[in-house]
Amino acid sequence: MAKAYLFAGQAAQFVGMGHSLSANYQQYFDEANEVMGFDLSKIMIEGPEEDLKQTINTQPAVFLHSYLVWLANHGAHDAPAAVAGHSLGELTALVVAGVISFEDGLNLVKSRAEAMQMACEQNPSTMAAILGMEDAIVEKICDGIEEVVVPANYNCPGQLVISGSKEGIDKAIEACKEGGARRALEISVAGAFHSPLMEPAVEQFKAAVDRVNFNDAQIPLYQNVLADAIIDGATIKQNIINQVTSPVRWTQTIMNMIYNEINHFVEIGGKGKILQGMVRKVSREVETEVWVEG
Repeated sequence: MAKAYLFAGQAAQFVGMGHSLSANYQQYFDEANEVMGFDLSKIMIEGPEEDLKQTINTQPAVFLHSYLVWLANHGAHDAPAAVAGHSLGELTALVVAGVISFEDGLNLVKSRAEAMQMACEQNPSTMAAILGMEDAIVEKICDGIEEVVVPANYNCPGQLVISGSKEGIDKAIEACKEGGARRALEISVAGAFHSPLMEPAVEQFKAAVDRVNFNDAQIPLYQNVLADAIIDGATIKQNIINQVTSPVRWTQTIMNMIYNEINHFVEIGGKGKILQGMVRKVSREVETEVWVEG
């Protein structure tokens, strides 16, 4: 049975994350605190929730938590046939696949979070979840709106998150409701991730990426931008930059994994069951599993 590890992204955070891991992996918390320049572990474990939800804190928290949950569990299991991560989770997948080191991963997460938060402040924007509507119809609605609004997260069949200016998202929500969507609602995020409005973040993040050595992947890595398995380090490097402004093709990723005979998916990190639910909506024929701390 071929297995894939799937790493959680933003929105998987919760106050208390890492508490049961700190005793055995304190050195990783210490390293993260040093790289970030503040006590990230305290925010993870004690909150408050409003602080944890800030992009600059959320992204490194989820990255660290996912990596430590993997570290605590993987030794008792066979190596996976492939790895992938949802948006931010792709950086954890890079470390697990041997493309970059844990330290480099921390530095990239810090830079990514800072750059994206800066872009959000420059371009006030938002995202919305569209449920119960075919992707092609949502895409057509987005194309017909003058303001910036684009598909951002192809999460699973019947669940597409769109991203754009506040005006564009408002118009898209109304058009989707009128077009028959089961639900269309704005979601609580800092800005329009995976859209052209993140362009101000690209240059800053690229500078950080260019300082890191990217090895070829030791495990096939399915990347969000292409939804396909990549081994070549240089290609992975370019894709991780492009991901900032490109959609997360998660539905297509899972479909391609299944096509390539992967039939067991393990969600790793965060509060769990988010990615598992998405996988099950793609196929009920595969096995799913969740690794959480504790």
